[in-house]
Amino acid sequence: MAYHRSRGGSCNPCSCLFNCLCTCICQIIFTLLIIIGVVALVLWLILRPNKVKFYVTDATLTQFDLSTTNNTLYYDLALNMTIRNPNKRVGIYYDSIEARAMYQGQRFASQNLEPFYQGHKNTSTLSSVFKGQSLVLLGDREKSNYNNEKNSGVYEMEVKLYMRIRLKAGWIKTHKIKPKIECDFKVPLEANGRSANFEETRCHLDW
Repeated sequence: MAYHRSRGGSCNPCSCLFNCLCTCICQIIFTLLIIIGVVALVLWLILRPNKVKFYVTDATLTQFDLSTTNNTLYYDLALNMTIRNPNKRVGIYYDSIEARAMYQGQRFASQNLEPFYQGHKNTSTLSSVFKGQSLVLLGDREKSNYNNEKNSGVYEMEVKLYMRIRLKAGWIKTHKIKPKIECDFKVPLEANGRSANFEETRCHLDW
């Protein structure tokens, strides 16, 4: 009668130790992810962050002439904008702000604005003046739009704000966030010393 020795499930010490370490590391990572998620949820429930609101409150246009001979745009545009932080517990560091003036999809001027800190439930004002001349290459359709707006005395423009901001809640500060704000508005040309009415316009915030 032949007897066969059964091979029991033996474990190599090195292999067992490696498997055990991998299991522990995975459990630790999974636990940390759960803790981070819970903390983020609790902070969100406590802070209840609301979107910051941007408005173009006033715009004054005293010159906007496009030369057909050399495609040069001569402009003089002054803007006032407001930023409303509706949050009770969140402050905002505006580390950098670049304002770009656009017409018919093309940038004709840009300006860097002063950085600042905005506190809780606060409204801040930004002012920007675009004055000078710039080469603007418009197609036939865009030139036709310009001529129509010139005849009406009202121009459709856009200002884009490119920012680097940080949020502050208590002692917590976030890494830099790069929101983009787009403001489409219509501004009448002031002529012969006559002031023109401007309608306040709300901007679109893209995180």
